[in-house]
Amino acid sequence: MDAGRGRSENIDPADQWVLNPNTGEYELRLSPSAPQSPGPRQAPVPGPRRRPDATTAPPAAPDRDVPPPRRRRSTPEEPPPGRRGRKGGKPAGRSRTKKALLWTGGTMAFVLVATAAGGYLYLKHLEGNVDTIDVGDAGASSFRKNEAFNILIIGTDRRTGEGNSGYGDKNSVGHADTTILLHVSKDRSNATAMSIPRDLIVDIPECSTKLDDGTEKVIPGLQQVRFNRSLGESDRDPGCTMQTVKEFSGIKPDHFMMVDFNAVKTLTSAVDGVTVCLNRPIKDTKSKLDLPKGESKIEGEQALAFVRTRKAYQNSSDLDRIKVQQQFLGSLMRKMSSSDTLTNPKKLIKLAEAATDALTVDKAIGKASTLKDVALELKKVPTKNITFTTVPVKDNPAEVVKATVVVAEAAPQVFDMIKNDVSFTEVKKQKKKEKAAVAARLKGTKADASEVRVRILNGGAESGSAQNQLVYLQNQEGVTKSENAGNAEAAQTKTTLEYAPDQAGQARRLAAIMGLSGSAMKPGESVTNAQGLPTMTLILGKDFKGPGIKLESSSAKTPDVEKSTADKVECAG
Repeated sequence: MDAGRGRSENIDPADQWVLNPNTGEYELRLSPSAPQSPGPRQAPVPGPRRRPDATTAPPAAPDRDVPPPRRRRSTPEEPPPGRRGRKGGKPAGRSRTKKALLWTGGTMAFVLVATAAGGYLYLKHLEGNVDTIDVGDAGASSFRKNEAFNILIIGTDRRTGEGNSGYGDKNSVGHADTTILLHVSKDRSNATAMSIPRDLIVDIPECSTKLDDGTEKVIPGLQQVRFNRSLGESDRDPGCTMQTVKEFSGIKPDHFMMVDFNAVKTLTSAVDGVTVCLNRPIKDTKSKLDLPKGESKIEGEQALAFVRTRKAYQNSSDLDRIKVQQQFLGSLMRKMSSSDTLTNPKKLIKLAEAATDALTVDKAIGKASTLKDVALELKKVPTKNITFTTVPVKDNPAEVVKATVVVAEAAPQVFDMIKNDVSFTEVKKQKKKEKAAVAARLKGTKADASEVRVRILNGGAESGSAQNQLVYLQNQEGVTKSENAGNAEAAQTKTTLEYAPDQAGQARRLAAIMGLSGSAMKPGESVTNAQGLPTMTLILGKDFKGPGIKLESSSAKTPDVEKSTADKVECAG
């Protein structure tokens, strides 16, 4: 038995942590026949983990130690890619290969144990499953519950772990093979999961990493190379990958998570399989994946083959595999949030055990209490507003034989939407009192766009916003009688439109175009424009996110990119 984990061999971890109906506590049971402990365990004592001597009988109910903040040297049998912390008590040979196939497996289980009596002790147990890496200033120093946040999900292509020798690159040091940038909005109304192709050509900036012996190594940057080289090669760690993402997209990841091959197997088995859909049958002799056209239920080894196989898909490309992985993630999320899972404590605990046992995270979110906070914040996002998309790319024009891709023209707009906390789905943000105000102020006839006279001032938006909005209104919406009036006298948080009573029809039209709420509309006086005619005044506040982005919601007219949402069943392949 591994005392650091509190498990005995061949026993399901979900069977070891059971709910005592008499006390309402989750308690550790070491074997199916052993009696439950009479009450909650004592608080864990900080200190190094110790394996029991092979000749000494293990204690009946070992306390869960709090993992020390320093990283552990990995075992010689399985050298890690880059800088890596290991918790004591993980048996050698267990898979440490990290695959970014989900970001919040076990989230519901975290919520369950966080709110149940005795949940704190169980969270400390889960914390002991998680590895941590210090990425320094490449990420945030702490998790901010009241802000938008970005989590970079990173996977490697190293072959480690029982039964995984057929996947990934046989000689890989652990490249960033599968990567997803998850952006969660400030108001938790939506999230965007943007896949990053491994063959995307980028510049990898110079980065530093702390080696296992405590020394710091500065790694020179690389120009115009595959994105997957940002991890593993030359001891690059997840911090280097995070900095690479910031370099090419302008989006700074706050945290990272890595999940291994075995997580796909154990998580899908924990929920009794997930349903996937294919447009055509797939038979891959290498991975032994054999699925018919239409819907199939997969779990375990079959689920891993489904998300890892590439040659079986239409173009045998990584881009095709990304689409399949996104479909799989949506299906897994729906299953984890289903009533069948949420009302089954055993399934929830299995999910928590599987997810945390596979996780490696940055130190800022490595504590049990912080992981719980992350899970609770993720739980707030409706699945219908979780959008899966991919960095817009095109074939590398520098290649005769096409093997890599570069960012396409639509990519900057996608990056800007994520940076500006803009959803790819329509998310209404009005409050009840604002809806009442809108109903009152917008009731009535709207003037034609060509009749709207408005001057535009920048009152806190990004530089150039007044001119950009002017161009948009004139060229896209037909508001030709508009002008740029420069900067407002003072910055303001919200965008406002002031108009005279006889301009109400014009105000209604502009409000409809821009999605202005009732509180943004200010009945007042008109001013005189350059032609000596009365005109309304539009002041763009700090909430202005760009032309075409309606202010009544957090969404925009999205660029022409492929996307899907987590609530919908879609067929792939």
